[in-house]
Amino acid sequence: MKHPENNDEYKGLTVNSGVEQPSIVNPYLQRGRFARRKLTVSDYVEGITRGNVTILGQAVTLVESTNPQHQAIAQEVIEKCLPFSGNSVRVGISGVPGAGKSTSIDEFGIHVLSEYGGKLAVLAIDPSSEKTKGSILGDKTRMEKLSIHPDSFIRPSPSAGSLGGVARKTRETIILCEAAGFDKIFVETVGVGQSETACHSMVDFFLVIQLAGTGDELQGIKRGIMEMADGIVINKCDGDNVDACHLAATQFQNALHLFPMPESGWLPRVLCYSGFFGLGIKEIWDMIFEYVAFVKENGYFDHRRAEQAKFWMYESINEQLRNGFYNNDTISSLLPKAEESVLNGTRTSFVAAKQLLDTYFALLK
Repeated sequence: MKHPENNDEYKGLTVNSGVEQPSIVNPYLQRGRFARRKLTVSDYVEGITRGNVTILGQAVTLVESTNPQHQAIAQEVIEKCLPFSGNSVRVGISGVPGAGKSTSIDEFGIHVLSEYGGKLAVLAIDPSSEKTKGSILGDKTRMEKLSIHPDSFIRPSPSAGSLGGVARKTRETIILCEAAGFDKIFVETVGVGQSETACHSMVDFFLVIQLAGTGDELQGIKRGIMEMADGIVINKCDGDNVDACHLAATQFQNALHLFPMPESGWLPRVLCYSGFFGLGIKEIWDMIFEYVAFVKENGYFDHRRAEQAKFWMYESINEQLRNGFYNNDTISSLLPKAEESVLNGTRTSFVAAKQLLDTYFALLK
């Protein structure tokens, strides 16, 4: 029997001669021929401003990356895209889990695209597991109509246990989407606590989705989210639930009257609708666009965006200081000992923290 190396039947197939072997799937495919070219900052900016959603998605991935090199490129891209941003209506959508946020967004999006045209970007923040650090990122599966619409862009992002960082990255993603020509931006929150405050600080209209039977007027007063809402909508107003939804709407509206008048001068409204059946969607969007026209006329629209920009400046300072502290080699080496001293009771939490901070600031001198 011939040795494989001398057998014409085997030549170029399995011989390990130190030369790259052909693919066993397609022998004629040369590896590396179609390798993705590394994009420059100019490539990203040009692609985004031309509305290339593939390049937009890659740029968002850079923004979400924790790699310092990726972050440096992302910040440069954002800075160059900034002059092309700001020409959109940003709507934050929040509500308790199960309120039907994703299904409602699907209906909201289809309505606004069909009635007003333009392009819509949906940025959905998905909660991450504290144990596994993973996220399902399944919101897009509930947006069946929008996911196949040619003028929509849906981007789910994991919270990854760092809500502030995700919120900052979501705000930066808004800038990229606006530069790509998306004139309507939806930001869906995880629907838990602090996320509402973060979302409120980056949108023009904050919409809260509620369900009937979740509380009376007093319960509404206790919820801090009520003070941030520019509009409240009661979902699942269909079938036998219609009367309960209208009763809930009356209770929420009464609760809103007990709050001080918002700085915008707009008294939040409460509407009922059915996301599943697509009922009452037009009235919600009439309310949103009426609000936008109202605050643009009285100057609050620009004032709110300016205040949001200032807020995120301070948030960025806080994040950079935090990252610089924890990424410092000296601090990293001292942290385990500080933890141990707190656990065994030899130092209080406050003393340990102060000593670490004093050490860090001394290193900066």
